[in-house]
Amino acid sequence: MDMNSANVEAIVKQVLEGMLEKSVSAPTPAARGTIPATSKVAMLTALEHYDIKEYPIPEIGDDDMLVKVEGCGVCGTDAHEFKRDPFSLIPVVLGHEGTGEIVKMGKNVKKDSAGKDLKLGDKVVTCMIFKDNPDITMYDLNKQNVGGADVYGLLPDDDIHLNGWFADYIVIRGGSTVFNVSDLDLDSRILIEPCAVLIHAVERAKTTGILRFNSRVVVQGCGPIGLICIAILRTMGIENIVAVDGEQKRLDFAKEMGATKSVNFKDHKGIEALSGAVADCFDGHLADFAFQCTGSPVAHANIYKFIRNGGGLCELGFFINGGDATINPHFDICSKEITTVGSWVYTLRDYATTFDFLKRAKGIGLPMSKLITHRFPLDQINEAHVTNLKMEGLKIAIINQ
Repeated sequence: MDMNSANVEAIVKQVLEGMLEKSVSAPTPAARGTIPATSKVAMLTALEHYDIKEYPIPEIGDDDMLVKVEGCGVCGTDAHEFKRDPFSLIPVVLGHEGTGEIVKMGKNVKKDSAGKDLKLGDKVVTCMIFKDNPDITMYDLNKQNVGGADVYGLLPDDDIHLNGWFADYIVIRGGSTVFNVSDLDLDSRILIEPCAVLIHAVERAKTTGILRFNSRVVVQGCGPIGLICIAILRTMGIENIVAVDGEQKRLDFAKEMGATKSVNFKDHKGIEALSGAVADCFDGHLADFAFQCTGSPVAHANIYKFIRNGGGLCELGFFINGGDATINPHFDICSKEITTVGSWVYTLRDYATTFDFLKRAKGIGLPMSKLITHRFPLDQINEAHVTNLKMEGLKIAIINQ
């Protein structure tokens, strides 16, 4: 057969186009109609005990989506609920740091909460389910947080049951906020929710006008929250960051995340010695700004001693009532003219900002994925929570195979 160069070029082009079409449009197995009839969930049925239960996957409404769960982080809120049920939710399917793939969607579902197109196979996360509150919107300049909204993974059980991310599938109902995050890897997607907490905290800190590029910043508490705080500060270009904690492994990791120096409070007796050690890290100066990330009332009382006159403080460690802190208003606040802001959860805009932060952190080489130290399958969720309570790692995640 006579094959001239033009024919060869045409054939190669046809083959390549066929290959490209298959790679882009090939549906996932679930999208081909192999969605199972039932879904497993990890149901918290008693204090410190999950049962793996199985429920029928319901019909999806015109405004709803069915998402196949790929992974979900274990949050401190999950730990509180596991240990004490402070929200009186038992029985409940927990898990709100989740992500997965759209496998079925109602005819009215076209775009995510930021206006980005949605289709089968896209990777998504959820933020919250709005109640009747027109003041909370994507671009609310008043920065109202989500205290008045519901969150998947903290919903009372109902006849749907697939209400949390500790499951094989979750039903995302109309009125929810959903973001297409197909351009992020699984580890990054699992970290979106806790990172949004810190994006919100840093945005709150910036309202004081004190947090700047050349600020001396102390971060107290180097669990996942404090470590993410350090990473965000580093991506902002802040160079002079001191981490304070009582676990040396966490302090070592804080330096990987961007801290310049660290102080182990176990090496110093009394608050004067501890504040002196912090000042030594800043060449004899106290911090311009501090982030208090521990949830410890004693740590909150101490943090003021690390801050210079006219400095600032962001308190974000208390997601539930952790008890009272004893401070001296004259010495700790008034005479030093400390500017204090509180931070709790996040806004929709903070969620969108978080996606850019994660890309930036990866771009400058911060080891965000190393925050996830333990990965468990769904049927080992009790072991995962015990590991979390023992503080044997940093971020614990449930990963579906």
